[in-house]
Amino acid sequence: MLSDIEIAQSVTPRRITEIARAGIPEEYLEQYGGSKAKVDYNLLRDKPREAGKLVLVTAINPTPAGEGKTTTTVGLADAMRRIGKNALVRIARAFARSCLSASRAALRAAARAGHSHGRH
Repeated sequence: MLSDIEIAQSVTPRRITEIARAGIPEEYLEQYGGSKAKVDYNLLRDKPREAGKLVLVTAINPTPAGEGKTTTTVGLADAMRRIGKNALVRIARAFARSCLSASRAALRAAARAGHSHGRH
């Protein structure tokens, strides 16, 4: 079985404009290179559309394989696209960043105090 990195290295990334086939005009994409983009919020105000549905994935216990909210959200969006529905995913990472920053600060403080916190 291939590892995640082997799978990632075996494919050529698609351009974000190709991936954004969910009806997002290019003028509403703020591109970061060829494979990432943010969607301009003005798209919601400027383009007429029918009312959509909102699915919030807010809390879940990870499976033994480590699948949690992100995997569930992306899988749900992929499944909706496969049955012909337009799907847009927004994954908030503010909490994860704050936890990571707190962890880094704790590690720096421990290092200054002379403690070693390596992974075993």
